Amino acid sequence: MTNQPGKITLSASGKIQAPDYPIIPYVEGDGIGPDIWAAAVRVWDAAVGRAYGGQRKVFWQEVLAGEKAFAQKNAWLPPETLDTIRDCRIAIKGPLSTPVGKGIRSLNVALRHELQLYACIRPSRYFHGLPSPVKEPEKVDMVVFRENMEDLYTGIEWQEGTPEASRAISFIKEITGKILPPDSGIGIKHISRSGTKRLVRKAIEYALEHKKDSVTLVHKGNIMKFTEGAFRLWGYELAREEFPEATITEEEVSARYGGKPPQDKVIIKDRIADAMFQQVLLRPEEYSVIATPNLIGDYLSDALAAQVGGLGLAPSANIGDGYALFEPIHGTAPKYSGQDKVNPSALILAGGMMFEHLGWKEVTELLYKGIQKTISQKRVTYDLARQIPGAVELKCSEFGNAVIENLA
Repeated sequence: MTNQPGKITLSASGKIQAPDYPIIPYVEGDGIGPDIWAAAVRVWDAAVGRAYGGQRKVFWQEVLAGEKAFAQKNAWLPPETLDTIRDCRIAIKGPLSTPVGKGIRSLNVALRHELQLYACIRPSRYFHGLPSPVKEPEKVDMVVFRENMEDLYTGIEWQEGTPEASRAISFIKEITGKILPPDSGIGIKHISRSGTKRLVRKAIEYALEHKKDSVTLVHKGNIMKFTEGAFRLWGYELAREEFPEATITEEEVSARYGGKPPQDKVIIKDRIADAMFQQVLLRPEEYSVIATPNLIGDYLSDALAAQVGGLGLAPSANIGDGYALFEPIHGTAPKYSGQDKVNPSALILAGGMMFEHLGWKEVTELLYKGIQKTISQKRVTYDLARQIPGAVELKCSEFGNAVIENLA
């Protein structure tokens, strides 16, 4: 054991190998980013200290992206930031802003594409005492695996009235016979066999590792048969090919087991997207791991977050082969910038996902317990205090202090 900082590496099988003193790059973020970062990093350091008594420690290395990068480097996403993240294998970041209407690609999307972070993992679970619009939010315990690289998020589109849009409209008429209005903007949606299979593989591996009972493929294949319909077919195909002993389809459960699933297998299901939005409200206990194309996953994960307290408690992990980036789902909320006001829980919980990725599950458990105890005491930030009778409203930094006090 050494107390010198070291870099995370990969084993020959592609597994993360974290030293006891890893170097982890971070991006503070824009808007409320500095406030929530300051609160979260103190909580993480306290939890690591509590879990390992000084035998492990994170060495944080700041890298630049967003407004701070543009101010200092005249670049929204400097190449050296990507180089450092690649070198260190993982990173964590606050929310980043992208100027609207200035031709600048979303920084979040750019990071995912540059690092090939094809699986966006978004867990939704309930902390008792949180306000919720549903009657039984405690039944919500789902993890969305959202495909990160394909679908409409590739940004292949042409503005209405441009020569490119006119050519696309003419091409569509030529090969399909369909006549589109000449004043249409045109976008391209693509979903690949390889992209689908690597996502569904991650989802099934997660379900097996975490002893989840099902993986549900959510799609709009009844309408888009060769993209989202293919996503469904390729998902089932992957399960049959690579996990034949560990998985079983819903149809097989009905035909072979009288509707009672065997305890040692993961059930592979599929649902049409619009029906699934109803299902997660009415029958949430029937779903655990969900695999979706990009756009549906974006919508569905936000809807699930609303059922368990909102985006202020919604973390996210972006995982690829050998690289990972962790972040809160929410945006920069610039009107609250510098006010020490907003809820840092989503970023704290994103850190929990990061520590689990490192294999430091003791830290993750402490973070969940600390947040749960603090919420149970009704010591919360403004977004929750206004909805919880008798709550004590805390500043962002004060909430971080409270979570540290409640680490156990």
